[in-house]
Amino acid sequence: MKKIALIVIVFSFQVQHIFAQVVLKADGPGETYELINSVFAPGYNAVEAPDCSHPEFGRHIDEIFDEELNDYVFRFFIHKSQDNDRCKKFDRQRNEIKSYKSSPENLKAVEGEKVIYKWKFKLPKNFQLSSNFTHLHQIKSVGGMYAGVPMYSLTARKGQPDKLELRYTSTKSQFTIEKVDITPFKGVWVEAEEIIAFGEEGSYSLVIKSVSTGKTLFKYKNKSTINWQKGAEFARPKWGVYRSLKSSNLLKDEQILFADFSIEELSK
Repeated sequence: MKKIALIVIVFSFQVQHIFAQVVLKADGPGETYELINSVFAPGYNAVEAPDCSHPEFGRHIDEIFDEELNDYVFRFFIHKSQDNDRCKKFDRQRNEIKSYKSSPENLKAVEGEKVIYKWKFKLPKNFQLSSNFTHLHQIKSVGGMYAGVPMYSLTARKGQPDKLELRYTSTKSQFTIEKVDITPFKGVWVEAEEIIAFGEEGSYSLVIKSVSTGKTLFKYKNKSTINWQKGAEFARPKWGVYRSLKSSNLLKDEQILFADFSIEELSK
């Protein structure tokens, strides 16, 4: 009887585990925004694109076939001169996808949950940076006094050499907790796995590996950190390109590729 009961318990756990994972995967050209919204916010809009700034270009996210991955991927466009932040702010540019208040509950992290975020991305070989922010990924709070500042940001920044930075705050003053030379990331597909235990007594890890070689290019882990901003209702991920225009002379038009987004809740 114990053996039978154990099998039932394990099966039940596996079923819950499967249904907690959400995957967004490119499936071919056309209706890209509709595909993104169908996964991240059915019936709503999970895309923050600068289409309004020059509508003649059309949508700023599409899908193309990638020979290296042998699959369709998402292509994010950002234009130095024409784009802004949704015709609301003009000192920065934003082309991101997200989960948010209208997303399903299993895409919004709350205190006590552990979530695994996975995605692939590829920066151009000649990717140009400024000394200001160019965010490629953010974990942001919704609600509370610190909602305007990302809790975590993966940011590209010009330096000697240019860097890929992981930045963090539990309040309003974000700072860099790890950084590496960005050169090995240019022109190659990489895969990121980010694991966050959300709460006042949380933990965090981020590992980014080369898809072709499996080599680890970035690794950070903290077993004891505050992963909750005061008064927050929930936390959510964002992916794409969000960059400052304060040093626009250092920037150019870019096309950044993303693929295989995954959000998986492990516990509550």
